[in-house]
Amino acid sequence: MPSATEQLVKYLTDAHSIEEQALAQLRTAPEIAGDPQLAGLFADHLRETEQQERLVRGRLEAHGASPSKLKDTVMAAGGKGFVLFARSQPDTPGKLTAHAISYENLELAGYELLARVAERAGDQETAEVARQIRDQEHAMSERLQGALQRAVDASLRDQLKKYLADAHAIEAQAMQLLSKGEDIAGDPELARVYAEHLEETRDQQALVRERLEALGGSPTPLKDAGMRVGALNWGTFFAAQPDTPGKLAAFAFAFEHLEIGGYEQLRRVAERAGDQATVAAAEQILVQERAAAAKIAGQWDRAVEASLRAVGAAA
Repeated sequence: MPSATEQLVKYLTDAHSIEEQALAQLRTAPEIAGDPQLAGLFADHLRETEQQERLVRGRLEAHGASPSKLKDTVMAAGGKGFVLFARSQPDTPGKLTAHAISYENLELAGYELLARVAERAGDQETAEVARQIRDQEHAMSERLQGALQRAVDASLRDQLKKYLADAHAIEAQAMQLLSKGEDIAGDPELARVYAEHLEETRDQQALVRERLEALGGSPTPLKDAGMRVGALNWGTFFAAQPDTPGKLAAFAFAFEHLEIGGYEQLRRVAERAGDQATVAAAEQILVQERAAAAKIAGQWDRAVEASLRAVGAAA
């Protein structure tokens, strides 16, 4: 049966491993917090945690023991794994903060147990260290609880940046498609409608990029490139059709409504995030997209006539 001192060393080893996991998380948390105040909380607690790790290590050494390399490695890997998970979520700040509150209370409980085991082993110095760290973990949990609204707001801003990045990518596809529209429209009036909307679309993408940058974000090159490739594929498809003008007009009309739906969602997310500048930008673009859809719909007869001419079936 292990002695109280042997059990104390085991608890200290576990505590050190938990601190290693905390350090792995806290070293990245400030940069993904999504809010300067939240980032500051995590950065301050990182410094506290570094001191806590040293204190626990010191108490282990006082008992002629040392941290468990295997446990520390496993726990640190777990901490890094959580960071990767948090980064992949659409509401990173909220998930990060909720997890951090839980983790602080896990540590608090661990140090409550450690303090009691230390007292039973007659090690008052370790008991005092455990209570000191316990109080720090409790204080951090309280600070995070008080910052939950900021975490929610930061999650909304994070979500808003993703919607803006999607809008930027859709505009990239629209520009690619419209740049081919003039050549394959089959009718001068349809060609003019596409050319005019191409200029509008360039301005729309610039406006979306401006709002992204204002929020500290940027377009997603991979997503933009993927959408442009998709437009090239569509352009190739239309060019190969014998009734290109009609199919192109129908697709362009549908694409305008895809953009309308996207900007309606963007406007609502921006409203919830309290970003009135992005709300105004979305509303401005929505007016243009609806007008473009109406212009295309006004050319159905010309699109049909151009398609019939293209296949030699004009009356």
